[in-house]
Amino acid sequence: QVQLVESGGGLVQAGGSLRLSCAASGIMYRAYAMGWYREAPGKERELVAAISSGGSTNYADSVLGRFTIYRDSAKVTVYLQMSSLKPGDSDIYYCDLPNYYGRAYWGKGTLVTASS
Repeated sequence: QVQLVESGGGLVQAGGSLRLSCAASGIMYRAYAMGWYREAPGKERELVAAISSGGSTNYADSVLGRFTIYRDSAKVTVYLQMSSLKPGDSDIYYCDLPNYYGRAYWGKGTLVTASS
């Protein structure tokens, strides 16, 4: 059974940093495309950052230069390093495995709060 478990969220002052982790289990060892999304109450879930199976990355304009997505393939873990956090970054962050044998999987999310 495929599971994605996020961790690393919390409360930080604006300007601070956090590192989110997404640990995948139940999948064959391989560098799959994965992503981080965030969702605020009443808003649509939006893509924050994604990493392809080949390691290329893309970011939302709002986080470009502040967030970095990378993976530790040995542990099938994807990270989101977030720096210079702003109050507007406060959301629930979700890890996404968009295509594993034709199915998409989501974690349950981790809450990030950047206080002003």
